[in-house]
Amino acid sequence: MTAVPRLDAYHFYEREFESYDELVDSFEWDVPDRFNVATYVCDRWAGDGRTALRYEAADGTTDAYTYGELRDATNRLANYLEAGGVERGDRVGINAPQRPETVITHLACWKLGAVSVPLSTLFGPDAIAYRLEDAGAVAAVVDESNVDDFRAARDSLSALETTLLVGDVEPDAEERRFWPSIDDRSTAFDVADTAAEDDLVLIYTSGTTGDPKGVRHVHRTILGHLPLFVTTFGNMDLRDGDVYWTPAEWAWIAALFDVVFPAMYYGREAVAYNGGSFDPRTAFRILAEYDVTNFFAPPTALRMMMQVEAPRADVGSLRTIAAGGEALGESIVEWAVDVFDGVAVHEGYGQTEANMLAGDCTALTEFREGMVGPAGPGHEIAIVDPRTAEATVPTGDVGEIAVRYEKDPVCFAGYWNKPDRTDAKVRNGWLLTEDLGWMDEDGYLAFESRKDDVIISAGYRIGPTEIEECLASHESVADAGVIGIPDEERGEVPKAFVKAAAGVNPDEGLRAELRSHVRSRLAQYEYPREIEFLEELPKTSTGKVRRASLEERFE
Repeated sequence: MTAVPRLDAYHFYEREFESYDELVDSFEWDVPDRFNVATYVCDRWAGDGRTALRYEAADGTTDAYTYGELRDATNRLANYLEAGGVERGDRVGINAPQRPETVITHLACWKLGAVSVPLSTLFGPDAIAYRLEDAGAVAAVVDESNVDDFRAARDSLSALETTLLVGDVEPDAEERRFWPSIDDRSTAFDVADTAAEDDLVLIYTSGTTGDPKGVRHVHRTILGHLPLFVTTFGNMDLRDGDVYWTPAEWAWIAALFDVVFPAMYYGREAVAYNGGSFDPRTAFRILAEYDVTNFFAPPTALRMMMQVEAPRADVGSLRTIAAGGEALGESIVEWAVDVFDGVAVHEGYGQTEANMLAGDCTALTEFREGMVGPAGPGHEIAIVDPRTAEATVPTGDVGEIAVRYEKDPVCFAGYWNKPDRTDAKVRNGWLLTEDLGWMDEDGYLAFESRKDDVIISAGYRIGPTEIEECLASHESVADAGVIGIPDEERGEVPKAFVKAAAGVNPDEGLRAELRSHVRSRLAQYEYPREIEFLEELPKTSTGKVRRASLEERFE
């Protein structure tokens, strides 16, 4: 293939800076007009035998892929999908956990000029059906762990034509096995000549009203993630032989674009562990056995690791721990520095629509308890009036966190088929995060709370509306309202207030039935941990549940 030019702007870690301000002042974005992510994160590294991905399954079997092997596998899959009718701009669902086929499918889609749609393996049939039908997905790659829920959703997917299964599961008449389907395909493929502004990935995020929204990101988004990857995830120290791992689900933007694909952009190694639910002892083992140097984990996972005895002698490779999705407390920092022998512990901030915006970089800045850190190089962050978005608020005052939208490659291109929602999100040149926060005199950002009612639980964004509608679909429920309540381990968890249908006895058995109903149809992390039965729910003048009154009742 033609030599791929190195974009020097994103290798600023090779220079010496006297201060973080000097770095920020010197940084300038470099976004080529023609740009394909797959070329930069895979194919350009394929010639020197370096390892791209190491994999461990739940049964302990292991595997490894070089960049060359990934290139060949992604080309085979791209040829298969193209022969099956997948065209440029088509959407392809990926309902799979941390495993090589997940990365391979994303890359194959991008080589085609198609759009990948990552889906949590915790999703039930309703959640799968809505997202894939809304996206108009023409193909899907589905893991054995969620095939039953996918099959329950499949009949409602009007555009779906191709389904590939990974893992130990027998395909039905409408499905094919992943590897046997692509093994005889050519390893040669001409990567699509895509613009930096062409659609890349569609990631669904929940809000407080309406259905989940598809967040459109384009090929340039990987470049927008790189500055904070270097400063917060790498602490200005990227080395040959670095190994990156996160236990976070690969359906989450913070796993794919904070860790996996940025690591591959720099030709480094990522670890995929497909072992089911997070286990803190296993996490210590993975860090030790794979000589992980850079670890990203939600604070919930770190708190779980604090509860078990750490094998101190075996974790000496780790240099940086990055956390995000929820507040990082001082107790976690003190524990990590002690257990991991002086490791740098950083907090980062972003969201699906504009990820990797601010974070610590203790190589050049100081860590401040309760603060996220300064804006990353290239990003302009301000605190604006949450009512008007027209003026920044005084230093130290709480307002809405906003990022300058134009010319920032990390910002989304818009919501899928929802132009009105996009217009509400981007106003007066700012992308409004719907998070409240403040900044100190040195530009350090502090997160205060959500502006809306979105529930942040162990890093997952949970929209109360989706849970309310699911509960209301149960024959024993007349009405439901959902809020977030504090939880020591997860930060927040959903609590439901339910009005039972006429003639129904609201007892403990119904509580268990409703929890199971939500878990089986939406996502396992969305079910309400608490359910309180009420005679009537507080309503607004237009008949909507007044969540503020439910929050007052809880308090």
